[in-house]
Amino acid sequence: MKKKLKMPLSDGLVYSTDPEYVRNKLAEEDAYTEDTLPPAQQQLRIWLERQKGGKVVTIVKGYSGTEDSLEQLGRDLKSQCGTGGSVKGGEILIQGDKRQQVLKILNDQGYGVKLAGG
Repeated sequence: MKKKLKMPLSDGLVYSTDPEYVRNKLAEEDAYTEDTLPPAQQQLRIWLERQKGGKVVTIVKGYSGTEDSLEQLGRDLKSQCGTGGSVKGGEILIQGDKRQQVLKILNDQGYGVKLAGG
């Protein structure tokens, strides 16, 4: 997943003597934005991992999009599964073995999903 680059407030140019110079702010902003792929073009993987203390966590990997849309998908999955979890490092973590529920939810939303690992 791409990380947003912090754009400097200025491109270093203070003054131009060229009367035809126009600073293109729109092109600069487009260079630093991310696009979220439509669900049909995404290929997500659902993993099962054991954490410290024997706790089981369902992990959704492979999401390509903005951090905000990933957070929203994580909230949707947690509420529909009725459990806790978090979004860290571009991955969605759901508490417990919820692979089948997450698989069904993501398939219903149109994502390409496969079970992997665990």
